[in-house]
Amino acid sequence: MKRIQLLILLFAVSFGAFAQYQEAMKYAETITVEDLYDNLSILASDAMEGRETGERGQKMAAAFIAYSFEQIGLEPVVKDGAGLSYYQKFVLQHSSPGEIYVEVNGSKKINGKDLIYWGSKSMNAAEKIDVVFTGKGGVDLYDEIDVSNKAVVIDGVGEGFQGWRSLTGTANKNGAAVTFVIVADDEEAYAPKLEQFKRYFLQGSLGFKSKEVKKEGPGVFLISKTLGAELLNTDPSKLDKASSEAITGKVALLKKIKQHTIEYKISRAIDDIWTENVLGFLEGSDKKDEIVIITSHYDHIGRNGEDINNGADDDGSGTTSVIEIAEAFVAAKKAGKGPRRSILFMTVTGEEKGLLGSQYYVENPVFPLENTVVDLNIDMIGRHDEAHEDNQNFVYLVGSDKLSSELHELSEMANKTFSNMTLDYTYNDEDHPDRIYYRSDHWNFAKNNIPIIFYFTGIHEDYHKPTDTIDKIEFDMLQKRAQLVYYTAWMIANRDDRLVVDKLQDTKIDSKN
Repeated sequence: MKRIQLLILLFAVSFGAFAQYQEAMKYAETITVEDLYDNLSILASDAMEGRETGERGQKMAAAFIAYSFEQIGLEPVVKDGAGLSYYQKFVLQHSSPGEIYVEVNGSKKINGKDLIYWGSKSMNAAEKIDVVFTGKGGVDLYDEIDVSNKAVVIDGVGEGFQGWRSLTGTANKNGAAVTFVIVADDEEAYAPKLEQFKRYFLQGSLGFKSKEVKKEGPGVFLISKTLGAELLNTDPSKLDKASSEAITGKVALLKKIKQHTIEYKISRAIDDIWTENVLGFLEGSDKKDEIVIITSHYDHIGRNGEDINNGADDDGSGTTSVIEIAEAFVAAKKAGKGPRRSILFMTVTGEEKGLLGSQYYVENPVFPLENTVVDLNIDMIGRHDEAHEDNQNFVYLVGSDKLSSELHELSEMANKTFSNMTLDYTYNDEDHPDRIYYRSDHWNFAKNNIPIIFYFTGIHEDYHKPTDTIDKIEFDMLQKRAQLVYYTAWMIANRDDRLVVDKLQDTKIDSKN
């Protein structure tokens, strides 16, 4: 009799699980190629202007996402005055190069045109300063040449960024007020470097306002040898000869290059930039105080001149997936099959500027972090990389086993039960040089010991280029990956027990971000 009762119980449990899986599959079918395309055709259109953080296009994208959440039936949960909003607004500080120039022999050399400045110094007014040459800048040279409160020209040809930092660091330790590093032998060799530097150093930076006053470093001007010689009122051949001899310890020629006087100015423009995360909420039933979060970032990198970086894959693919996953869960709830745990669908801003939107949320959470069960983060799942030319039925997973063994097992089960994709853990390796675990929005949750899974399909040739367009998206695979995230969220949201965190994150690792 007991054996019969056990068999009946096992059958009931199995039948119940099968029925739940049937329900999950029913609503997963609402995540369609057609809907994904429709949403992405708006998010990745030229009208969104590349969705640069804080700019008009990003705000247009935020409005579209908020409208989509409202139409789907998600609730606004961010307090805004007396009401509630889909927008979690916050302010960033934008710092960009202001008036920067060097004037020598009556000729003004302009930042971004004749030279490039790399640093954050800001002066109230232009200053006149004496210039000296230290060749390759060996430590012993500074016993022979006084650089205190002077501008120092250094021969950095053949060195990279780290080499230049080392050379300027030595000069600064010996009292240099500002440094000029020669990075190319002539104007022809300098021209492509200048274009590269402009992309790095003229865009400015976004970040949170610091409460601490940071000491400004002097920064460095990266210049051609032609300009270096002009700053010292000499010719390039004399610089070459002096630098070569100095390497062998002979400094006589260096000393013969006479001190010259120039005028320079460095300033920065500081502006407040408002931006916003977009949050939509679906309340759960008997475990509604526990929160499952599904995230993507919807910002991108704006324009390159007249070219628009549409960011169809990065991260239009993740954002449109979040919208579609939300719609599937809402459809299930309307049919009386809603999740037991609540789900917060959140598209964040400022990822491209340093994971700023997700950082703001975890520092100002709408729901207590201790009630947050998991973050499933989606970034670039619409393409495939070179490693998967022969098998596009894949997705890279990162982080599923870092904090919770149960999460990893559940993720594997969701895939085997529903999707049958190849789960590639290449980027999950702690020693992988790309260190993806620390490079997208899930990290801000993980460092607070909230289990995460990051869904990703690798870097492709159109990454951060105007060619990352909707026509390159593989919508059948995008659909399947979005459905996998949905299935995983379904299982987490409806299981009896909350995921157990059995491995605590060492928060000191935050410095690796």
